[in-house]
Amino acid sequence: MNLTRRPVVLIALTALLTVAATLVGLNFTSGERKLEERITRQYALDDPQYQRALGVLLGPPILQGNRFAAFHNGDQIFPPMLAAIRAARHSITFETYIYWSGDIGRAFADALAERAKAGVPVHVLLDWVGSAKIDERFLEEMEAAGVQIRKFHKPVWYDLARLNNRTHRKLLVVDGRIGFTGGVGIAPEWTGNAQDAQHWRDSHFRVEGPVVAQMQAVFMDNWIKASGEVLHGEIYFPALSAVGEGRAQVFSSSPSGGSESMHLMYLLSIAAATRTIDLSSAYFVPDKLTVTALVDAMRRGVRVRIITPGPIIDAQSVRAASRASWGPLLEAGAQISEYQPTMFHCKVFVVDGLLVSVGSTNFDNRSFRLNDEANLNIYDAKFAEEQTLQFEADLKVAKPITLQDWRDRPLHERAREKLASLLSSQL
Repeated sequence: MNLTRRPVVLIALTALLTVAATLVGLNFTSGERKLEERITRQYALDDPQYQRALGVLLGPPILQGNRFAAFHNGDQIFPPMLAAIRAARHSITFETYIYWSGDIGRAFADALAERAKAGVPVHVLLDWVGSAKIDERFLEEMEAAGVQIRKFHKPVWYDLARLNNRTHRKLLVVDGRIGFTGGVGIAPEWTGNAQDAQHWRDSHFRVEGPVVAQMQAVFMDNWIKASGEVLHGEIYFPALSAVGEGRAQVFSSSPSGGSESMHLMYLLSIAAATRTIDLSSAYFVPDKLTVTALVDAMRRGVRVRIITPGPIIDAQSVRAASRASWGPLLEAGAQISEYQPTMFHCKVFVVDGLLVSVGSTNFDNRSFRLNDEANLNIYDAKFAEEQTLQFEADLKVAKPITLQDWRDRPLHERAREKLASLLSSQL
């Protein structure tokens, strides 16, 4: 190397290392203070005070007059979503984390493009990280047809830390009247019927009624952040009459405003539980507060059942970090089972046969503090009964993990879990 060039090279290398170290540091920081105090039990879940707390203290009001439908796995999920898009007459708003490729990506791109060509305003918000593998032809064809597409938190040199704040929300609203949310992304893994390791187990939900306006408002929150454009008027927010008897609210959280809201909603619900908690969680890495809340619930007689992914999972580090946290839960009597047939991507929380919370939120720090999330909270005994039956169907093909199983796991597994748990703030 030319000696005269060596200082320039060293300066450049030092600068690159400094930038890299800064990015790593920013990736492990957050601007808001974490919840530190355990939530004390003051009321039961069916007490009106609990619902006032969730509707006034933390989120939008709980609205009456809604109806709901649950769909399980891609063969059930995608047809009603695509049918709603194809029938749109006034507007389509669509926010998703994963949008990759394959036949299902093509089907959504074609349906959205066709409606835009027909003159329907179509707005698509994709997470910059989550949609990194999208087929660029889909974007080009949709935009050519008139679809407005924005990327959430596309990196800029002066604010690289925001890459760690992603929109994990999964929202589709058609004509301001029909809403969908749940766990699915737009990728081949979500197609089929969970029949093998290449086709995942997941659930998605349709809602109609006054609460759809809240879902639309949550979409608008991030659309404004990504585009600077305010979408309003009757085509997005029509007057909505009662169409059923269900009570519901759309609950959201974001690091830019109320990052702990979703975490607190779960903690309040666990504290209010009297009889049962059934949790389906694709990524279950509970923090100490959540573990303490679940243990406290079991000590007062609440049955806690949890289903998480088994060996077939898209992030082995998450499974390892999850298993590292199970000791106190199993000792307190939690029934923890690992789903066996394929990747288990469900995110469903059922409490006392009344509350069903569904949406994008996982039981981990990334969902509670780093991502933008949205859940549909449903207060309906009949719907809760249906979701409990589905939970028990999943339980039949899940492997129970006993306290002795957990204690007997090999030393190399314990070491891997301990290492993974060091990264739990980012999982």
